[in-house]
Amino acid sequence: MSRLRVPARMAIGAAMTALASLAAAGCDSGSIAANVPQSSGQSFVGHSYESNYYPIGQRPTAPDVAGTTLTGQRLSLDSASYKGKTIVLNFWGSWCDPCRLEAPALGTLARQLEPDNVRFVGVDIRDEPDAALAFMQNFNVGYPSLNDPNDQIALEFHDTVPPAAIPTTLIIDRSGRIAARIFGASTYSELKLLVAKVAGLKT
Repeated sequence: MSRLRVPARMAIGAAMTALASLAAAGCDSGSIAANVPQSSGQSFVGHSYESNYYPIGQRPTAPDVAGTTLTGQRLSLDSASYKGKTIVLNFWGSWCDPCRLEAPALGTLARQLEPDNVRFVGVDIRDEPDAALAFMQNFNVGYPSLNDPNDQIALEFHDTVPPAAIPTTLIIDRSGRIAARIFGASTYSELKLLVAKVAGLKT
């Protein structure tokens, strides 16, 4: 398990390294990504899987995530709709192949776990809204996603648990603390078990 607290200088360096790779790496995602400009198709994409669970007492406080969704609504995790609930925060892009792999599982779990006060929110990185909305429709993703074309939301996590590559999924507990992180494409079973552990649900 990686260390929970990352010194700010190291965390910022990791984030900047990841962002610098935008100029060097490409990810061709087929017909959905074909609608995305070439500049948005350059990405930092993680193809390996890593999961970390942070026990109570070792969880950093998540930043106050807020912004505009892909459909133009204002969303804040500090609002009544999300405060006091377990939040699954997924950083993704329509041009990212691993994001395509995990999208059906995320959409299904969001519907199944909503009665258990679990809320899913996406953060769409360096994307075009039309391509991102087409992705969500194609993969039946019904929960909202924040539009983050300049990585500002991602960088707000630089001194806590940074999403150094995508897809990254953070699980925030009911007290607003980051309880788990997944690098790479989540699977239905792995993500369900991890969310249940954080939320105290029976599996």
